[in-house]
Amino acid sequence: MTVIHEIEQTKQWLTQVIINLNFCPFAKKEFVNQTIHYHVSEKAQLKTALVEFLAQCHYLNDNPAIETSLLIYSDGFRDFNRFLDLVDDSNDLIVEHGFEGIFQIATFHPEYCFADADYDDASNYTNRSPYPTLHLIREQSMERVLSVYKNPEAIPENNIALAEKMGAKYFQSLLHKISNS
Repeated sequence: MTVIHEIEQTKQWLTQVIINLNFCPFAKKEFVNQTIHYHVSEKAQLKTALVEFLAQCHYLNDNPAIETSLLIYSDGFRDFNRFLDLVDDSNDLIVEHGFEGIFQIATFHPEYCFADADYDDASNYTNRSPYPTLHLIREQSMERVLSVYKNPEAIPENNIALAEKMGAKYFQSLLHKISNS
């Protein structure tokens, strides 16, 4: 597989799941405007992945024309618990390196499972993706769009309701198609 292939699969997922199902009502604008940076990582070890994550924070910070960044792990962090370790340590790095209040992380993973959900629950598909992915978000931009969005606290509930309506089999089939494209 090539980096281009992994980015294309991620773009398909963004289009078919995140944008078309409106899981993130703010994603379409950035996708259309091409202000999303895609970085494919081959890192599989926590320490080297964290160094790379920090480099991506600096990259996004130094490039204001880029609105958001997706750090896509092509091979590493397939185990969801290892991925959660990466998430925790990445959040710690944000604080330690002065990016608190500047960036926040949203997480996506092929095996994503909310703490209070069964593994096969359709609600998990609101955060399931073809690859383990850290989404680096500018907090200032998020605050700006949330301030004009009516009832933003309902977004997660609405996403879960839609996922349950569509059903786990729908999302399994869709992700399978994307992963095999």
